[in-house]
Amino acid sequence: MPEQKIHFHDMHSTANDLLEDVITGLGKSPRSIPPKYFYDEQGSQLFDRITQLEDYYPARTEISILQKYKQDIVQSLNKHCLLIEPGGGSCSKVRIFINDLQPGMYVPMDISKQHMLASAKQMSKQMSWLDIHAVCNDFTLKLKLPDGLPDAARVVFFPGSSIGNFQPSAALQYLLDISNLLGNGGQLLIGVDLKKDKNILERAYNDSEGVTAEFNLNLLTRLNNEISADFDLQTWSHYSFYNSEQSRIEMHLQSMCDQVVNIGDHEFYFAENEKIHTENSYKYTVEEFQLLGLEAGLQVDKVWVDDGKLFSIHLFTVKTK
Repeated sequence: MPEQKIHFHDMHSTANDLLEDVITGLGKSPRSIPPKYFYDEQGSQLFDRITQLEDYYPARTEISILQKYKQDIVQSLNKHCLLIEPGGGSCSKVRIFINDLQPGMYVPMDISKQHMLASAKQMSKQMSWLDIHAVCNDFTLKLKLPDGLPDAARVVFFPGSSIGNFQPSAALQYLLDISNLLGNGGQLLIGVDLKKDKNILERAYNDSEGVTAEFNLNLLTRLNNEISADFDLQTWSHYSFYNSEQSRIEMHLQSMCDQVVNIGDHEFYFAENEKIHTENSYKYTVEEFQLLGLEAGLQVDKVWVDDGKLFSIHLFTVKTK
């Protein structure tokens, strides 16, 4: 049996980072917690369940686009590239085209160490030819690769419309960071959720099976387990809606009563119906997102959209500077 070519780089954040971010976020008005903290091992598994739900169109629509246009996508990408996937997670979407692309190296990144490492190991067993450098890090911060990777043409694959979690100004900065990471001639293949009927959007984030609610509430379980918080999950509920003025889905945790929550030496009072903002998911038109890419120094190459115009996958190339 060929030796599995997998390497692991642990660059993850610490419990102190989590505590500091939560104390800071809950001390603001309105209160918030960064969505990156959804993804402990349990949260990552719950999100994988969400992607399988009938109500949640983004994952299956993006997969259908990748499957339908796979050959065109592969032919458009740099061959023998260094393929980088921020938020690799389960590595499920990249599997659709990676055998055809045959990259020189695959670098998945994710904040959930155990989930990402398990996925990378499974992928390595199935693709013994593939050199994998799995990185546990906070990819929402400035992108950084491990030392010692080959000097090859770079392709960033950023699926799932994760770019929608950033406010537009932060999304622009992140695209600039990607552009700098890629260098001249590097390519970005990115999934972007499109503006659509409000009912379709709200149903996707308030699924009938309650998995998204469980995913949102699991954040409080994580805080109880990791930073000694005392959230009573029976007194919190999932709340999500489409903010048409901001063109974004908002997810919140809502207090069902007046209550006090302790986190270490910190005490927070929550009034009934007060919310903790846990996630945004911005929606774009194809033209709006292409303009954002151009502003970040990316040249529009191609875009693929499903027949229902629910989702888009864009290919950009870094302009020669």
